[in-house]
Amino acid sequence: MPWIDIGSLSDIPRRGARVVKTPKGDIAVFRTGNDEVYALHDRCPHKGGPLSVGIVHDRRVTCPLHGLAVDLRTGQAVAPDEGCTPTVKIEVINGTLRLAVDD
Repeated sequence: MPWIDIGSLSDIPRRGARVVKTPKGDIAVFRTGNDEVYALHDRCPHKGGPLSVGIVHDRRVTCPLHGLAVDLRTGQAVAPDEGCTPTVKIEVINGTLRLAVDD
C-alpha cells in the first residue's frame, strides 16, 4: 500500500480536521488536543454527514448532523448499533503527515 505526504501536523489545528481527496473518496484527518492524528472516511456511519466538520473531543468526533460520536481510533460509533466508519492508516514522520492509500 503506497503512502502519500499530505502536509505537516501544524497544518491541522488542535481539535480540528482537514479533508484529503483521494480516488477512493474523501478522507478526514483529525488532530486531537494531544497532537494524536487519526484518519477516517469522511462519512458518518449513521446518516452520512461530513465528520470533518464535526467537533473533536478526546479521541472522538461528533457528527455535526445528528450528534453521533465516533471513536477516532476504530471508526466505531459510540452508541450501539450505529455502524462503523472505515479507518485509514496515517503516520507522522518528522512532523510530516503520511496517509496510506489504495491503488
